Amino acid sequence: MLNKNDVVTVEITDIGVGGEGIGRVDGYTLFIKDAIIGDVVEAKVMKAKKNYGYARMMEIIHPSADRVEPKCAFARKCGGCQIQEMSYERQLAFKEQKIRGNLERIGGFDRGKIDAVMEPVEGMDEPFHYRNKAQFPFGTDKEGNPVTGFYAGRTHDIIANTECILGVEQNREILEIILQYMKENCVAAYDEKSGKGLIRHVLIRYGFTTKEIMVCLVINGTKLPKADRLIKKLTQLEGMTSITLSPNTRRDNVIMGNSYEVLWGQGFITDYIGNVKYQISPLSFYQVNPVQTEKLYGLALEYADLKGTETVWDLYCGIGTISLFLAQKAKQVYGVEIVPQAIEDAKNNAKINEINNAAFYVGKAEEVLPDYYEEYAKTHGGEKARADVIVVDPPRKGCDETLLETIVKMEPEKVVYVSCDSATLARDLKYLCENGYEIRKVRGVDQFPESVHVETVVLLSQQKPDDTIEIDLDLDELDATSAETKATYQEIKDYVLKEFGLKVSNLYISQIKRKCGIEVGENYNLPKTENPKVPQCPKEKEDAIKAALKYFAMI
Repeated sequence: MLNKNDVVTVEITDIGVGGEGIGRVDGYTLFIKDAIIGDVVEAKVMKAKKNYGYARMMEIIHPSADRVEPKCAFARKCGGCQIQEMSYERQLAFKEQKIRGNLERIGGFDRGKIDAVMEPVEGMDEPFHYRNKAQFPFGTDKEGNPVTGFYAGRTHDIIANTECILGVEQNREILEIILQYMKENCVAAYDEKSGKGLIRHVLIRYGFTTKEIMVCLVINGTKLPKADRLIKKLTQLEGMTSITLSPNTRRDNVIMGNSYEVLWGQGFITDYIGNVKYQISPLSFYQVNPVQTEKLYGLALEYADLKGTETVWDLYCGIGTISLFLAQKAKQVYGVEIVPQAIEDAKNNAKINEINNAAFYVGKAEEVLPDYYEEYAKTHGGEKARADVIVVDPPRKGCDETLLETIVKMEPEKVVYVSCDSATLARDLKYLCENGYEIRKVRGVDQFPESVHVETVVLLSQQKPDDTIEIDLDLDELDATSAETKATYQEIKDYVLKEFGLKVSNLYISQIKRKCGIEVGENYNLPKTENPKVPQCPKEKEDAIKAALKYFAMI
């Protein structure tokens, strides 16, 4: 174990969830900010726990072959770009390995299986200036001047910078106009400690296809003094479409208020993903990287492989972005989202695109779908509700188990899982694959270059009992003894009891043998009564028996 203030030399072998370099000294793990994979650094331990600690990088002794000069002068100070000092090619390799690692470690999937289903991560040609949305906090510098930029990592200290290289170039001019308006009209920036001041944040949205611009000022009050002066300047910018105000007088870290009012123009901008048009308000959830979003949703549509006859459920649908993409190819789409405003936006987006085969419901996906499933059975004489395809795009926490259970009950032929956190994705895939589904394809999409985050799209399909594969056998190489004779029922029972602590019956063993294509006697171990209720082997015991059959080289 290392102690605080120890200075060590360490090689960085991985990146943590917050972008910190990870290295080990005699088995002790250190998290080191600003270090990247391949660096050998000298670091000083700042906080030491029993098995791991946090260290400050003092010097790069041997830089990684993948280290590059960051384009932004504030890359190390700002908390936005955690890995800008890593070449983009290495970023993509890291993100693909991150997905693989979580599938193997958390999901428990075999490495060979992952290799078989994994497709190359989808990167960007130009991994800068990709964000169509940015939220800038405002504050005051030591000289009393208003400033804006981004918070330094893990703080609320503003780094004054109006030229973020991830945002669009129009941001700089908008921010400078607002700062000038504040100086000339003595409009104070909000102070978190005192709760005084007016301008808290500015939200800027930009339509990559339409070139429309939205500016929303979040204020600690209800009125903006001399607003006409600011509006006059902003409306001179090409593409300005919407100027709004969102009151937020709460003493918390939530950026936006609960509502907004239009100061000039309209309350939304429009933009496209593919050929689907969306209206985006200040409070709308909308993917921030439109170039990659089109690839992401295109991939989801490709995986769904719709023919025009399918019923599709889109869970966590937001403003209907994926739903409307799918509706172009499906018979009927149902979207579910907990935010009422998002559902209103979704319905409106369906209307403006003249899409009539998409319906939307407000509520938690983990409540709406199970309730629908139960109600359907009640109103249809016990018949089960079905879906051909279910698409999920949950928040970072992943899917609730109640929802996953209902998905399994509805028996969709395909499940398309869109994830922003491959750790919770792996956990949920494990559940689905233990309950009748199999992973067919996995692909990462780099929605957030220069950061550690990566989106993942997965296709799962039902693993049907009669699924078969064709193989060529050389009969000369086969053991002349039937597989049936390779292990007795008692030997299988003994193995399962020893390895898994489970007792299994001859009936269960014969059931699983049949499932695996192993011949057993036509009437072997079957009940003698007419119309018997034959107990079916539980999943846990089935897995244990299959493990025994593999051990004895019978499958």
